[in-house]
Amino acid sequence: MSRIFITGSTDGLGLAAARTLMKEGHDVVLHARSRERASAIAETSAAALGLVIGDLASATETRSIAEQVNAIGRMDAVIHNAGIYLERSRGETPDGHAKTLAVNVLAPYLLTAWITRPDRLIYLTSGMHRSGSSALDDIDWKKRPWNASQAYSESKLYIATLAAAIARHWHDVLSNAVDPGWVPTKMGGAGAPDDLEMGHLTQTWLATSDEEAAKVSGGYWFHRQRREAAVEVGDVGFQEVLVEKLAGLTGVRLFEDGA
Repeated sequence: MSRIFITGSTDGLGLAAARTLMKEGHDVVLHARSRERASAIAETSAAALGLVIGDLASATETRSIAEQVNAIGRMDAVIHNAGIYLERSRGETPDGHAKTLAVNVLAPYLLTAWITRPDRLIYLTSGMHRSGSSALDDIDWKKRPWNASQAYSESKLYIATLAAAIARHWHDVLSNAVDPGWVPTKMGGAGAPDDLEMGHLTQTWLATSDEEAAKVSGGYWFHRQRREAAVEVGDVGFQEVLVEKLAGLTGVRLFEDGA
């Protein structure tokens, strides 16, 4: 059985993935943004291996999340599920970043750097990543007028690209991006047309399965099928410029000396 950490696991796809994995006998570490959010899943967390608390909009709290996870022990897999959708404004995190970028990209980047390296990494992206701009000069939205949909699309392009970059740099890790579809969660809305169950089963499968089909790296997945991502995702030059941008914004380098 595997040990898996899932960010944003108090509701939606994260909670569904956690419950599925626990039902299958795996050890799951849950994550809540606050103690108040944690109280809503008391029954589930009582059966979990652990529960960590922290707001991914803050680099300081993200560091605390990583430390809490590492104190529990090494994970076999990490599912970077947490995310925010259409923010009404750029916002301002404690570190001065756009909230969408901070939660959807900078936090998983930092957790990847700070959590003891697992065997498998899964990053949730979206089909909207194809609408993301390949221009990387203003990824923190300091110059452009705020556009919530564009900011979300770009964040999902960046996270899919990060997953591909990790697959290329870290040969001892299976790193994949998953598009869960437009599913009827709190984020997706009640009228979302895609299958809610299939929305989380790809993540759980990639995190734990011994099937050869699941033991790959660098894939972009939708409902357990590999799909073609936007061309930027597989572009090595785009990957490297993005990773340098993220290192500059966070002060943390993910890849040292090509490792």
